[in-house]
Amino acid sequence: MSEEKTVKTATKAVKKAAPKKDAKVKPKAGARTDAVPTVDPWTILQYPHLTEKSLGMVDSRNTLVFVVDPRVTKRQVRWAVERAFGVRVVSVNTLNDMMNRKRAFVKLAKENSALDIATRLGMV
Repeated sequence: MSEEKTVKTATKAVKKAAPKKDAKVKPKAGARTDAVPTVDPWTILQYPHLTEKSLGMVDSRNTLVFVVDPRVTKRQVRWAVERAFGVRVVSVNTLNDMMNRKRAFVKLAKENSALDIATRLGMV
């Protein structure tokens, strides 16, 4: 009187492989995207900033102050000043103020005079 045990094997449904999609090429993390623009420099440099402090910086520090587009980078500001005035830029510092303006403090090389450029712009 032995009972026969019936063993059922589990059948798994076979899934079809999804068609492979073309892999999109992603830029590397940390890759520079601020390439030098091919635009007029005056779309980056909006206008010179005229205050007593900025005019004092022209004489004492050989530095020009510009109000620039809020989306530009320091590299783009450097390119625009070098292209617009034909001078060599040593450094660029930026400041976002409470009036939603971005100011760029552009220090020129010793062989270039910020006073000459300020005179050409009508600042002095």
